[in-house]
Amino acid sequence: MERRISRKELQANNGEPGRPRYIAFDGVVYDVSDCPNWQTELHRDQHFAGQDLTAEINAAPHGEEALQRPCVRRVGLLIGDDRPPLT
Repeated sequence: MERRISRKELQANNGEPGRPRYIAFDGVVYDVSDCPNWQTELHRDQHFAGQDLTAEINAAPHGEEALQRPCVRRVGLLIGDDRPPLT
């Protein structure tokens, strides 16, 4: 069974000291801590970790394929989200 992550846990994992950087997309939570573009407080001066970025990724110059990069790790499912996760 895949790990289930609440919105509160997602928000807590925002890259502050000692915490990983999580983001959510389409009901799935990813750890982007090892990605070069997530090493600062803001990704591309626009996005904070610890948030559901579904709408932002859909409007970004890249699509969800960015979540397939080697530095991105799938962590689990965002609970309380009505959208089915992508498989």
